[in-house]
Amino acid sequence: MFFTYCRSFLLLSTFILLYTLNAAAQAPADTVNIWDFGGIGTVNFSQVSLSNWAAGGQNTVSVLGNANLYANYAKGKNTWNNSLDLTYGLVKLEGRRVQKSDDKLELNLKYGYRASKKWFYTTQLNIKTQLTPTYTITRDTLRSNFFSPAFVLASLGMDYKPNEKLSVFISPFTGKFTVVANQGLADKGAFGVEAGEKDIEGNIIPGTGEHLRKEFGGYVNVRYKTEILKNISLQSKLDLFSNYLRKPENVDLNWENLINFKVNKVVSASFFAHMIYDDDIMVDVDRDGDEKTDGRGPRLQLKQTMGIGISYKFK
Repeated sequence: MFFTYCRSFLLLSTFILLYTLNAAAQAPADTVNIWDFGGIGTVNFSQVSLSNWAAGGQNTVSVLGNANLYANYAKGKNTWNNSLDLTYGLVKLEGRRVQKSDDKLELNLKYGYRASKKWFYTTQLNIKTQLTPTYTITRDTLRSNFFSPAFVLASLGMDYKPNEKLSVFISPFTGKFTVVANQGLADKGAFGVEAGEKDIEGNIIPGTGEHLRKEFGGYVNVRYKTEILKNISLQSKLDLFSNYLRKPENVDLNWENLINFKVNKVVSASFFAHMIYDDDIMVDVDRDGDEKTDGRGPRLQLKQTMGIGISYKFK
């Protein structure tokens, strides 16, 4: 039931954002100036083709798509910033099935009321999840799915905006909710939720795992964008969260950095680096260095992608 409500809310919020973009585009000229809306879509391609290559290797084909939409409202002392980020990628290795290489959906809604020239009273809702299921290479085990997990942050605080490039949101009152809608993953205690109960033989009792993990703490969100050099831009997002109720010294980290290289109006290149640390998320680890998994524990998660492709920007 909770999953149904969350999915409905996410779909409704996405629809509202898209409707706002369309309404702003069709509004009369004398009202458009309070809205700033637009976005960018990018598709990157990569291919490796080998024939009689002595050094060895694999033929591969991959595609990665990104879409970033925003709708920002400003009138008087009120501001309303909305953004929707979508990422999806596929890769085909020789002799293997097509596999997913990337999958992200992030919705951010933020309302601010001006307190001074650079400070705003602010409330923010942030939702992060994925679009489709993720399986192991053998496709016999589900690792994640839509809203499994989903990370929801509801915050109240102050937003510091000294210029159009930088935003620093500080919230001493933030609720963080980790949702694992899939019962099988919930029973395993995936992504930090409470695992299912075990019978006398130590086997997990199906249907007893928790779907929701609740945390309350302090939150800092930093967003920065700038043009480093001509036709080279940087976008950086840093999220820090400390749980007041359990090990507040273990700060959750989510840091995304995107560098875009504009070749011309259509062709572009990009480099993306993503770092995550969450003390409650366990990953497979190799403690003795024998290249075999011998335990699970929290670790710094790293992901990076680089590509060249075509892009379209509208405003």
